[in-house]
Amino acid sequence: MNRKVTVVGGAGNVGATVARGVAEKQLADVVVIDIADKKAAGVALDILEACPVYGSDARVMGSGDYADSANSDIVVVTSGVPRKPGMSRDDLLNVNYKIMQQVTEQVVKYSPNCIIIPVSNPLDAMAQAVLKLSKFPRERVIGMAGVLDSARMRSFIAKELNVSVENIHAFVLGGHGDTMVPLPRYSTVAGIPITDLLSKEAIDRISARTAKGGLEITELVGTSAWYAPGASVVEMIEAILLDKKKILPCSVYLQGEYGVQNLFVGVPCKLGARGLEQIIQITLTPEEDAAFKKSAASVKELVDVIGV
Repeated sequence: MNRKVTVVGGAGNVGATVARGVAEKQLADVVVIDIADKKAAGVALDILEACPVYGSDARVMGSGDYADSANSDIVVVTSGVPRKPGMSRDDLLNVNYKIMQQVTEQVVKYSPNCIIIPVSNPLDAMAQAVLKLSKFPRERVIGMAGVLDSARMRSFIAKELNVSVENIHAFVLGGHGDTMVPLPRYSTVAGIPITDLLSKEAIDRISARTAKGGLEITELVGTSAWYAPGASVVEMIEAILLDKKKILPCSVYLQGEYGVQNLFVGVPCKLGARGLEQIIQITLTPEEDAAFKKSAASVKELVDVIGV
């Protein structure tokens, strides 16, 4: 196999879930990079030994040396301090920004032509930091956020209506945090808007739970989620490596789209072999637009703090 995906912070829960998903689907060979190099080697070996069960010939290795990641097609950055109970994503800002500085330097050194998928929180600000530090074109830095937020919303809708998640498309815009903007009129069940199927009270409840989805798991488990975030990254990787031209909600650098300039915010994107291939623009109602701009403003506050 000649495709290569590196997962930085791959010995952690999210990173290991990403590495396992990529190997299981045989999308690429996988390199698990972590400062905990022995653990990275162990996680990689465990995944490699599972590949015969999956029927996958993916090669998997773990290391603390970025040289082993050389010439990766995609680098996923999950490094950072996980959120603890009582912490907001914003609390993580400065400590994780320093980690992004260290990681990005190594990624650019060894894989100058890769596509980077930041996952670390606060997501939108960290993605913007990676873009500025890497000096990559915006098409090659794509933050994972909306796929996860939409998946959470889909699961809540499916539970509420007792229908298959395969019938459901959910639409979430904005920053990856409490100000995210679920769009019920664009969220559908078998093509039917949920506004025709659910009461306003139920929709408001689902939207609020979606926005607090990460916090809910943090309070239950004591740390950030990993299965759903990891699976969301794998869906993005698959869309890129298989050049699927799949439209997924991602955090990308807007340059006038949706009236936002020079800022990472979640919007619907077409992903393919070149990374971000198109930003899909939809018409928002005045109320939706105001909520979207408010969410973008929250992201800008964080970006201004770290000066990116």
